[in-house]
Amino acid sequence: MPFIIRTYRRYPVHCPVTYSAGHAQGTGTMWDFSVNGWKLSGDVPLRLGQLCPLTVTLPNQERIIVAAAIVRWVRGQEYGLETVAIDKEIHHRVEQVIKQLEENSFESIE
Repeated sequence: MPFIIRTYRRYPVHCPVTYSAGHAQGTGTMWDFSVNGWKLSGDVPLRLGQLCPLTVTLPNQERIIVAAAIVRWVRGQEYGLETVAIDKEIHHRVEQVIKQLEENSFESIE
């Protein structure tokens, strides 16, 4: 896999996730995320290039639905996802959560 510099910083989280993989329903954990990239581990396998919808419970307990994310990499039961279809309002909420995570990380440094 070639080395790629991410355009957005990823933030560590521990969020429950449900997702669809074809006709199967999976559950897992979101381990980190950015505005458009997510790291997921789950109990139902995903394939490279596969599209899947997700429901994520954010750190503030708010649930968001991502209509489609594409699997960009696979390492065992861990998957790198890129959001490709997300409602503008949901995208805005993700940005707000990331801003809060960013503020919290700066506070912990001081």
